[in-house]
Amino acid sequence: MSPSSELSDFTIAQLNPDGRAPVPTASDAAANAAAEALQRQAQFEALKAQVEGLQEILAKPLNEILAEHDKAKEAAAAWDSFGAMWMLSQRAMRRVAMDLAATQGVSEEEVVARAMAYANQVLNVEDEDEDLGGTVAPAQLAHIARHKPFLRKQFR
Repeated sequence: MSPSSELSDFTIAQLNPDGRAPVPTASDAAANAAAEALQRQAQFEALKAQVEGLQEILAKPLNEILAEHDKAKEAAAAWDSFGAMWMLSQRAMRRVAMDLAATQGVSEEEVVARAMAYANQVLNVEDEDEDLGGTVAPAQLAHIARHKPFLRKQFR
């Protein structure tokens, strides 16, 4: 810095009316620098936490990481198989319901309407006591309860 630029940074303070010298305030540049330093520190801490999390993962032996991945793939495959089994059983039960309804002279529309009414009955009961005459197990009711908002959208 040249001597002239250093002198331009000075401000001559005026005394207060009572004769006391005014208390200097931090300049905007210093306040901005402090705020930026705090922001950089917060960013540093966030990045540090992220790196620590990655280090934790990378510290595991590769065979453990792959084993966890394989377990997740097995679980996904099991759920996929379960979904296929459930879909097949639902289609088979629908066919049985339609065949029985036809023998009694009940239309497909009536069967579907009754099924929707039963589903809505389970979804809209507040005390979780509706089990369709004992055909829905307590564990199944608990599972349904966890997904009620989604299921309500499906059974409108």
